[in-house]
Amino acid sequence: MNYLLAIYQPDGEPPKELLDEVMPRVVAWDDQIRAAGKWVFAAPLHPASTATVVRARDGDLLMTDGPFTEGKEHLGGFTVIRADDLDDALEWAGKLAEATGLPIEVRPIHGD
Repeated sequence: MNYLLAIYQPDGEPPKELLDEVMPRVVAWDDQIRAAGKWVFAAPLHPASTATVVRARDGDLLMTDGPFTEGKEHLGGFTVIRADDLDDALEWAGKLAEATGLPIEVRPIHGD
């Protein structure tokens, strides 16, 4: 089954020093999950401030700038993995949380 690992990060650009510390661990995690044959797809996202929300109301489309919800953290990127079961997905998510220091939301993908 495929699972989405959603990476939530604080708003704003992370300090370069933090990225210099975290990115080698993320690259190691990425190498490990690819070697295990569990990696499917991943993508970083632009900051939440670049988002546009589209809503359908009474036959009209309403568009607003900014993220759907206001908060101090937003979806910063995601990875889709192939896992044997939820426990396997949670184990990979835990390794990613340790590598990034960020919360990781794990969700199964429908129709898989």
